[in-house]
Amino acid sequence: MPLFSDIWRIGVLDAPIEAVAEAGGLDRAKVHWLPEEPDYTFLADPFGIWREGRLHLFAEAYDYRTRHGVIDHLELDADFRPVRRATVIREPWHLSYPMVSEIDGEIWMTPEAFRSGTFTLYRAARFPDVWEPVTQIAFDTPAIDPTLFRWEDRWWMAYSPDGTQEDKQGKLHLAYADRIEGPWRPHPGNPVRVDLASSRPGGTPFVHQGRLCLPVQDCTRAYGGDLRLLRVEVLTPDRFEAEATAILTPPDKAGRYTGGRHTLSACGPVTLIDAKWVKASPRGLVIDVARKLRARSGRDQTPPTADGKDG
Repeated sequence: MPLFSDIWRIGVLDAPIEAVAEAGGLDRAKVHWLPEEPDYTFLADPFGIWREGRLHLFAEAYDYRTRHGVIDHLELDADFRPVRRATVIREPWHLSYPMVSEIDGEIWMTPEAFRSGTFTLYRAARFPDVWEPVTQIAFDTPAIDPTLFRWEDRWWMAYSPDGTQEDKQGKLHLAYADRIEGPWRPHPGNPVRVDLASSRPGGTPFVHQGRLCLPVQDCTRAYGGDLRLLRVEVLTPDRFEAEATAILTPPDKAGRYTGGRHTLSACGPVTLIDAKWVKASPRGLVIDVARKLRARSGRDQTPPTADGKDG
């Protein structure tokens, strides 16, 4: 772990995602920030779904001591305060970006698991705490930040490829299928976009003013530096054309969490976001040395994540 560590915090923006697109940013509505996590841990990549008037939020829970992410579920009350929390998916590999989708009465999750070398589709066997793997899907590359959406009678997945940091942060791939379980076909134009400012997925796609919009990260100054919208002009199994908006203005009153944003997630009347604080402390170096010593002694077999959170 470097001297500088990205510490993320989740917020609930009191506006639908379409209003964010209309305003061109996150500064026009109140943000309800979730409590800060313990030292050198964080919650990020928020996605959610409503049940009986309660917002059920799923997020990556990350600990720098292990450099291993798991998926946590948080139930929020009417004031967006957590009232229940549990880890609901834990694998030998790092997990993040737990996008949830309700399809034909069932709830699916498509978390990032590229360190496993494949992609696993999960279904809620008992919502919200029991999830079963349904199938593994081999795309043309291990999928980073896989983003599921429906467009013109097909299922689509947007994702970034494995490779160098520039590949992970500056390339966009697509795949499509008739059924969510597959078979999935990679887009022949992959990578359909190469741009460090507007390629890596960053949240839930939505339709605004008749156009498909994909939240994407701007990684030109840093991983998770900012957010833009990618407005899609053409999306077919043969073609992809899109243009990026300006950077979305950051939220007001974010405190020290002004170092960047990398998730914009639609959730009915609210929008889920995250923001980071770049923490500078020598203690981060001490934590990393201790983790490496545990690994050498055989007490910690968890491989370090390389999904971009450490640069």
